Amino acid sequence: MKCTECGAKAEKGLTTSVTDLGSCLVIVRNVPCYKCSECNEVSYTAVTVQKLEQIIETCKKAIQDIAVIDFSKTA
Repeated sequence: MKCTECGAKAEKGLTTSVTDLGSCLVIVRNVPCYKCSECNEVSYTAVTVQKLEQIIETCKKAIQDIAVIDFSKTA
């Protein structure tokens, strides 16, 4: 896969996603991604984005401050 920012090669890897919802902070670790070897731009597949959105929606309803979730244990 090529990086959408610089065109260099993007390789499969894992990253941490941080979402600030105002009332709480959701940190999702071990999120599968494609990471650029040149500029470190991170991109996700559509399936990963859908799962992240589900995790964040669940946290919105249940968490009040900070949530740290391991993606690989919820996917």
